[in-house]
Amino acid sequence: MAVEIAMLHDVEKCSACRGCSVACKQWKNLPADKTPFDGDYQSHKDLSSKTYTLIRMKENMVNDKVRWDFLKFQCMHCGIAGCVLGCPTNALQKEETGIVSHDIDKCIGCGYCEINCTFGVPHVDKETKKSTKCNLCIDRVAKYIENGYDRKYMPSCAKTCTADAILFGTREEMVKIANERLAVLKAKYPDACTYNVETDNSIKGGAMMYVLPYKPSVYGLPDEPQLAPSLNVWKDKIQPAGKVLIGAAVVAVAGAAIVNTVTGGSKHGGDDHE
Repeated sequence: MAVEIAMLHDVEKCSACRGCSVACKQWKNLPADKTPFDGDYQSHKDLSSKTYTLIRMKENMVNDKVRWDFLKFQCMHCGIAGCVLGCPTNALQKEETGIVSHDIDKCIGCGYCEINCTFGVPHVDKETKKSTKCNLCIDRVAKYIENGYDRKYMPSCAKTCTADAILFGTREEMVKIANERLAVLKAKYPDACTYNVETDNSIKGGAMMYVLPYKPSVYGLPDEPQLAPSLNVWKDKIQPAGKVLIGAAVVAVAGAAIVNTVTGGSKHGGDDHE
């Protein structure tokens, strides 16, 4: 049985240097997203088919003082992932390591992962018609485990972080560190909490975890993450109908159309960040 791994972002230690974003781009050989400068320090408004990780930067006024709140945002690699449940071609899979992997050759660009992701992470590329997202450097992680947890093979973002704000290891180890850090932060931040560490919600935690000084909603995260309601539509209406259709692509396109009608479309849109 494979070892379950996890990444932990200790938000209080983050300096928002964005080295993790650059390292991700370099390792994945991703092109730049050309975005206009609108006075916001955040480099991109959202993830896209060309940007798999970014630093969310929020400027908040607290007691007449400016407070910056940073968060490394990427695929959460949920314990129970809506994208995996919704994918009609099994292009998305939950691995034993905890990683939600993506087989681009199986992807038909139906966009069902976009609709069903709790966090709005996957995006379908307009040109390739393929869905993309962070796979937690699954190629590096394989070598990390094979070589006795050699830190040289950690995901590129974790290896790059100089502030020790991004940690990587076995999930058991990361949960222990997260809880220890939470005990320290509670003395300074009453609302401090861990995120995705607990597995008692509908997504059952995830391989991307956080220690947050403030409530998750401060960082644009749902306080109580839930699987998308549209998954019920898929299970009750689309999958049964798909049994009489020819080909997975037909099922996927029909599914996306029905869910868009029922839900009003994805809140997260497509790859429109250029």
